[in-house]
Amino acid sequence: MFVFRSEQRTNSFSNFAKLQKVVSIARMHSRKGGTSGSHRPDTKEAPKWAEYKTDEVEKLIVKLRKQEMSQAMIGTVLRDQYGVPSVKIITGKSIAKILKENDMASKFPEDLMFMIKHANKAYEHIKLNKKDKHSWRGLVLIESKIKRISKYYVASKVLPADWKYERAKLKILAQA
Repeated sequence: MFVFRSEQRTNSFSNFAKLQKVVSIARMHSRKGGTSGSHRPDTKEAPKWAEYKTDEVEKLIVKLRKQEMSQAMIGTVLRDQYGVPSVKIITGKSIAKILKENDMASKFPEDLMFMIKHANKAYEHIKLNKKDKHSWRGLVLIESKIKRISKYYVASKVLPADWKYERAKLKILAQA
């Protein structure tokens, strides 16, 4: 089949437009796509095979938190050991909200604390290896993520309005 060049251009342009929509979700500090991987099924109700009811799942979350597990670890343990597909589907609430209702929530958001710990490890590495410029750039990127997410948490009133990222002060907080 013979195709004119103008038709080729329009077809390639429409394909490019489709690709552009797909690639719009990208990594923060690189130009890579980042859309591959498995996804949860789009369901609003608990599956029939789920053994646990709402109150049982909430009790499990409180029990696991008493063992000093993080929210992410609680979700992983519930999925892998107890067969809970999704806490939010079964209970209608997130793990963070359940912990907050039971006065077991941490003072600072978990994702922010993990990034602060990561930045502290990178800074300690840089103090030992002063010529490691690649790690220095990594630290800059981590700290920019911390500042960006802390700005969000200040705006949503999870953190106090005068909260700022300062490496020296938060080093103590991350070790606790």
